[in-house]
Amino acid sequence: MPAPRRRSHSSVSRIAPSEDDPLQDPVLLRRLLRARDRMDAASHEAWPVARLAALCGVSEAYFARSFKRAYGMPPHRYLLTRRIEQASTLLRDTELSITEIAFATGWESLGTFGRIFRDVTGLSPGAMRQAARAASDRLDRVPACVLKAAQRPDLTSAVLEKRRRMGADTLGPSTKEVS
Repeated sequence: MPAPRRRSHSSVSRIAPSEDDPLQDPVLLRRLLRARDRMDAASHEAWPVARLAALCGVSEAYFARSFKRAYGMPPHRYLLTRRIEQASTLLRDTELSITEIAFATGWESLGTFGRIFRDVTGLSPGAMRQAARAASDRLDRVPACVLKAAQRPDLTSAVLEKRRRMGADTLGPSTKEVS
């Protein structure tokens, strides 16, 4: 009868904390904060999960799970929030064209920028600019940090999910079920 195989220490799987527990590892938290700070500082750049995970020194899947647990949203949604915030500020405070704002905030397509901006904020970029200028006389004395926080887009659900909910009342299904 063959001798029982001994497991090496490296093959024993570690028990990960449950998804409900807050993150406990201070090293991982510092690395996640570093990744978030890099996204904040250069939100116009492409930040795929692979790049962020490499920055933190962890696997892509572990990074994505940990980031969502730490900040309440996936990294892509966090970056999208920052880009929309920055675009809203540029629309309100500058005379740049909408195309220039789209490319300055990291969008590769003007159409994608307009569609996602409208899905997130409820207004097109042009309508947002008009509304901001109409309200500018009332908001002159409000500090910029307060305005930014008050106008932060709500991305607790994915943009596609928002679009599905809004469109559920207007459009029927695009395919028919055959029985």
